[in-house]
Amino acid sequence: MNKSILCALELSETSIDEKVLQQAARLAALDGAQLDVVNVLPDFGESWVSGFFEAHHHEKAVEDTTDRLRTLCERVLGETENAKIRHVVATGKAYQEILAVAEAAGSDLIVIGAHKPDLKDYLLGPNAARVIRHSNCSVYVVR
Repeated sequence: MNKSILCALELSETSIDEKVLQQAARLAALDGAQLDVVNVLPDFGESWVSGFFEAHHHEKAVEDTTDRLRTLCERVLGETENAKIRHVVATGKAYQEILAVAEAAGSDLIVIGAHKPDLKDYLLGPNAARVIRHSNCSVYVVR
């Protein structure tokens, strides 16, 4: 029985994110589990690339991404369900941050989408594969 489910969304392709979110919500509803959604922003602050961005770029990106997560969850699941969801925006390498958020939240299950659905017979996707390989909890992959 799951008490906490983490849904990792890329926010790059709406149709895939909707399927992943709907499946995570169904699984959470089955067990009455807490549903958390996460999106990971790349970390440009430590590299030479950071010089190309304004000082407040990261804070604005986190704010915008949080709004996008909330909007997607509300549109797909409804206002009532969205109010129960914890929306998390992390910064760093996607698979590392997904695993860190899952550990911190005490997640029993991670729901993640497979990358590049047109290549589903050949590729799982580097982040999904790493999450599966290194996770301490079960991982449900939505294709």
